[in-house]
Amino acid sequence: MILFSTALLGLLVTSAVGRQRNFEELAKQAAEARESEDLQKAITLYRQALELHSSWLEGWWYLGTILYDLDRYPEATDAFRRFVSLDPEAAPGWSLLGLCEFQTRQYDRALASLNQGRVLGLAGKDQLTYVAKYHLAVLMNRFEEFEEAFSILFALAREHYDSPKIKEALGISVLRLPFLPQELPADRREMILLAGRAALYSATFRIDGAKSSYEELVERYPDTANIHYAYGVFLLQANPDQALEEFRRELEISPLHVPAHLQIAFEYIRRDDPQAGLAYAEKAVELDPKSFAARNALGRILLAMDEIEQAIGQLETGLQLAPDSPEMHFALARAYSRAGRKEEAKRARQEFLRLNKIARTKREGPQSVGGTPVDVSEKPRRQD
Repeated sequence: MILFSTALLGLLVTSAVGRQRNFEELAKQAAEARESEDLQKAITLYRQALELHSSWLEGWWYLGTILYDLDRYPEATDAFRRFVSLDPEAAPGWSLLGLCEFQTRQYDRALASLNQGRVLGLAGKDQLTYVAKYHLAVLMNRFEEFEEAFSILFALAREHYDSPKIKEALGISVLRLPFLPQELPADRREMILLAGRAALYSATFRIDGAKSSYEELVERYPDTANIHYAYGVFLLQANPDQALEEFRRELEISPLHVPAHLQIAFEYIRRDDPQAGLAYAEKAVELDPKSFAARNALGRILLAMDEIEQAIGQLETGLQLAPDSPEMHFALARAYSRAGRKEEAKRARQEFLRLNKIARTKREGPQSVGGTPVDVSEKPRRQD
């Protein structure tokens, strides 16, 4: 029995050594085929090597990128899913997975994967970064995350300047239309490109061009939803009185327009006139009770009116809706301090400082409640 077990162990060791040698040889041949651009041979060899060593991270990466370059997106999706399961902190892997899912029209999964790549720190000025961020932004438009899409596109515009793709995506974001570029109704295309031009000029500091483009947009489409709002956002810093007029005009066209209500409320907060902003903040909460920005506005207005407990209630609800929002923690710190709740105020301030530091490292351009961002290729080349 002992002799049998020893012999069996020897056979197992010999088999394992043989498998390892086979794997190493296949990996070497796969790399040679890839480098010589014999891609079909490389695919076959990588798959054979991965059958012997399924946790080979580099193998899944190269297999995925080759398949991606060949537009074989379903197969590439499988490879990148295996890759991120082995290395869940790899931002490029998540980004390429998201791009594959986008191409296979798995848009909800693509949004999650691309956003994960961004959260993990996909950065720099390489092609993959630009393409991933562009596709993330257009998906955010489709899923009505217009403010975040605007922020990403606005930053990309400063790098790529006059990209038709970015201009188009900016126009979709400015007009708050839940479409991908390829889904745009033909009868809205001219309007979208004009809105995108206005936003692109704004992003690249061509203010006169932005102003004239917004004025043309308002003149040509005076009764179209979101246009007066977009112009108001543009005017807010330089001419807040005219911005308020545009927001009110938007509410005449779209009475249920939550962002317009919020912009007016926040402007009156800035003017230290809480009574004037109260009705707008209350209406925003009524229309969208799950909006943490609406709770923030109403809470801050109530606090300024010395309705401290009511203010805390609104702000705590807002914090439940957005626990990672630095702004909610900051506002709550002030409210707790006014209520004499010193320990809670201290904790809220500490959390604000922590989250604000994180937010600063990820911020990509100006933020607004509104939303308005070169030419990127449809896909990046293989990233070695």
